[in-house]
Amino acid sequence: MTKFYLAPMEGITGYIFRNAYHHNFSPMDKYFTPFISNKGLGKKELNDILPEHNKDMCVVPQILTNSVGHFLRITRELAKYGYDTVNINLGCPSGTVVSKKHGAGFLTVPDELDAFFEEIFEKSSFKISVKTRIGMEDEAEWEKIVEVYKKYPFEELIVHPRLRKDLYKGNVRITAYEYVCQNIDVPLCYNGDIVSKESCESFLRAFPDTKNVMTGRGILKNPALISDIKEENVQKPDKLRDFHEELLDGYRSIMSGDMNTLFKMKELWGYLGENFAGAQKQLKKIKKAQKISEYEEAVRSIFTDCEWKCV
Repeated sequence: MTKFYLAPMEGITGYIFRNAYHHNFSPMDKYFTPFISNKGLGKKELNDILPEHNKDMCVVPQILTNSVGHFLRITRELAKYGYDTVNINLGCPSGTVVSKKHGAGFLTVPDELDAFFEEIFEKSSFKISVKTRIGMEDEAEWEKIVEVYKKYPFEELIVHPRLRKDLYKGNVRITAYEYVCQNIDVPLCYNGDIVSKESCESFLRAFPDTKNVMTGRGILKNPALISDIKEENVQKPDKLRDFHEELLDGYRSIMSGDMNTLFKMKELWGYLGENFAGAQKQLKKIKKAQKISEYEEAVRSIFTDCEWKCV
């Protein structure tokens, strides 16, 4: 049976989002937190991983670093809260991240990556998974990166088969995923353009041995995506309203002032709005809203007057 994971998306899929999703739609088998950087567990990161903020969910903290010392310090802190598994981010394509040889940038120095893994596996008792792209500029880089991954007993390898230069554009490089399937024994998870029941089924037909699938933007556009894939009988418009209200209330409870909450909700509608027919006028009002009351009026109009195309 296929297992489904929620991708970590910085600024979006924190614990408020995870809880609202988990309570209203088909629960994910695993939720991955937005990355914890070299700065470690600040107030925001601590709130995100606290067990009381993640009840009844399997949550895996993600770490963004190329430093063994920072990795070990962060895992020691995480262990205090009951964690024994982490994910390493080797996929973030952000220019500021890559320039420091973090995220996808770490893939440019496979020898250093190899030495990093050798030391953390020697010094840490944590179970370790990796979320990775296939290189920076050229698909030919992937073969050497896979040779590094083959050496270590990863809990899982989550592969987004795009180069850093691809960002999130264009088709995934499916031949790179075929290559890793044929050349590694580590358990694999696929990530990339799972945005509909049809796209998921098409992938699983092509790769029946892959049992784990991760999606991020697909869930933001259609929170009922996994319910669709599983063919669950869900009252989706009602659940979408409930999800939205829980999310809005959650952000309002931790943020001061309307604008901070509106920033979060507007970001969501940049994805969610694509699936409402005839909602252009309301979406413009959401974008321009300066007060929660203005925002709520526009959202009520969407739910009342516009058709959700994912029904």
